[in-house]
Amino acid sequence: MHVTIPNTQRFNVEADYRNRSFQIDVYQPNLPVPDEGFPVIYLLDGNSTFSTVVDAVRLQSRRPERTEVHPAVVVAIGYPTEEPFATERFYDYTLTEPDFDVTKKWGDRELPAHGGAEEFLAFIENDLKPLIESKYSINKQKQTIFGHSLGGLFVLHTLFTNSQAFQTYIAGSPSIHWNQTAILKEREQFINTKPKLDKTVSLLVAAGEMEGNHASYMLDNAKQLTEELKAVPNLEAAFQIYDNENHISVLPRLINQSLKIALK
Repeated sequence: MHVTIPNTQRFNVEADYRNRSFQIDVYQPNLPVPDEGFPVIYLLDGNSTFSTVVDAVRLQSRRPERTEVHPAVVVAIGYPTEEPFATERFYDYTLTEPDFDVTKKWGDRELPAHGGAEEFLAFIENDLKPLIESKYSINKQKQTIFGHSLGGLFVLHTLFTNSQAFQTYIAGSPSIHWNQTAILKEREQFINTKPKLDKTVSLLVAAGEMEGNHASYMLDNAKQLTEELKAVPNLEAAFQIYDNENHISVLPRLINQSLKIALK
């Protein structure tokens, strides 16, 4: 017997690069549509996060006057696989080849292709968003992008290169070390050009306490990057460490905090 999540749909969307096909899962609340439309959360690595986020939104938005979490559409950008992660993410979420030695991680295995972040972002902006907005009632002024690990790196890239694309950016345990030279260059350009954000944009960068022991300096990189962004006008940048959490266990706590920021 197949179990389905209520009020959800699944469909595939073809992209115009690398014969890429994305598995898109969408949840829309079974509630009257607000005059301005529902807020929307776009999830990277959708295979791994969709059900958790949907359950959190469904439960917490039942009493928004208490939780400060309002109903929202959830859009998971995943891949046609039953696994939580797909190797295609290495191309879609990264800017260039890795800046560090990956031989210990990959050994004799072939390193997946890298450097497709621009193409992936163009797919989201030019193909996926218009499709979602044609099928669902979306408030274009309350859009969130959520990414973790390499997905968190992509979220930062999106903020630095297209800060008007979303109003809330969630970068969990961002793999800054993976493309450190490129992402820090983008950060400096973003800060130095003093982007004129029409309205306040929120950024949450977060990681688990146990990631502080990682050879990538995950916590230090994330904290330093966030601190320097606090000087940008109309950018509300926050950094959070979750105690006793590792690179994967951090996700449920990150999701809960993200909803309070994105759907208040």
